[in-house]
Parts: sequence; structure tokens; C-alpha cells
Amino acid sequence: MSGTLLRVAQVSKNFGGFSALSQVSIEIAQGERFGLIGPNGSGKTTLINCISGSLRNDGGSIVFDGNDISGLPAYQRTRLGIARSFQIPRPFSSMSVLENLIVPLEYVVHRRSLHTADTRAEAIQILRSMGLADKADTPSNRLTQVELRKLELARAMASRPRLLISDEAMAGLSSTEVEEVLAILRKLNDSGITIIMIEHIMRAVMSFSQRVICLDAGRIICEGTPESIVKDSEVQKAYLGA
Repeated sequence: MSGTLLRVAQVSKNFGGFSALSQVSIEIAQGERFGLIGPNGSGKTTLINCISGSLRNDGGSIVFDGNDISGLPAYQRTRLGIARSFQIPRPFSSMSVLENLIVPLEYVVHRRSLHTADTRAEAIQILRSMGLADKADTPSNRLTQVELRKLELARAMASRPRLLISDEAMAGLSSTEVEEVLAILRKLNDSGITIIMIEHIMRAVMSFSQRVICLDAGRIICEGTPESIVKDSEVQKAYLGA
């Protein structure tokens, strides 16, 4: 790891009289594997929505690669290198797996600058990295649950991110399927992509993350290694059910 890629400084977000985030500050290094945990309603989704641009923070700043992106819309942040997968995959169900990647490649990354053959080749390469190359021509509505999760990650990767936010990519999967997705995320990280993992499956967070923060009621209650996080009394009380 080298240098700070993402700096969230004193970020707050309110919905009416409810404070979803209260002066949250984190720094994530280039190449880091970063875990984000917390009970439902703790502010995890609000935080990643503020980072990715689907929400605007009310206070504080978000700096990516040295540039304050707090006022940028989501599509501009995507073009700068921030991508996210969603907890509930929503592919274009009438399209094939391959077509689901060609759309973001053409309209977000290449902006129609490449020939169709080049775009197709890049899409196939991404699918190969996800273990989905043999499903390229399969309608997306025929995929299994784990294949849908892989496609969701593939769609995020189609924007060529430097930072990938993985939002509960393993929810509802079997132990074997969880290991498949973890292997993909490790491979992506090995290629240089910084990853924020939001996940309720603690064994996945423990095995993947180098550093973890726990949110509760919009505040960071603990930050540290996975081993230290699970031993923290506040984390145990708020999240682990101690």
C-alpha cells in the first residue's frame, strides 16, 4: 500500500431531524482492503452513497486521489475511478450477460470511442476474470444467485475502477460460494484495485480485510485490525450481540 487514495473528513448527513452520519472521518490507502461493518441502520449505506455520489454530504469533505469530489455527481466520480456493486443485483434482464457489460463499457468508459469488436473483447476479458465467460450469451435472468453476484461485480469492473465498493456481495450465498466471491475480490485487489467491503458475514470480513471500522448510529465506534475489532466491547455490544 502507498499513499492515501480516499479521505473522508468530518462527513455528516442528515435526513430531516435524523443524523445518519455524524462527523465521520476515514482514510483509505491505495491498494488497501478495507472492511466496513455495523448493525442495520448504522449509516453504512449512507456513507458509501456519499462516497459514490448518489447522496451529497451535508458537512465535511470527500477527497479522492487528492481532489475534493464532494460536489461531483455520481457519473463523474465513476469516471474518476470509483465504482460500487449493489447488494441486490439489478442487471438488464432482457439482455445477455455480455450485453450487460457492453452498456457500461460503451457509455461510461469508452463513450463510443472504440469499435464494437474492441468493446466485446474487453467485456469477455472481464467475464473471464469473474468465471463467467461461458455464460456470455446467457440471458441474465437465467443466472444463479452467485452468478448474479459475479455479474454485479463485473458490471462495476467495466468502469475500470481504482476504488471498488463491494456492498454485501456475499449475502445469501453458501459457504462455497462465499469463498468464490472472496477469491475474485482478492484477485482484483492483487491487480491494484482498492476495495471497501461492506459485509455482515464476519468470517468474510475477517479473512479479507486488513483494517475495519464499525459504525453505530452514524458514528465510528471502533477502528482497527479484524482481530482487534471483534474483541472490542462496544462492537460486541452494538453489532455482535454480546
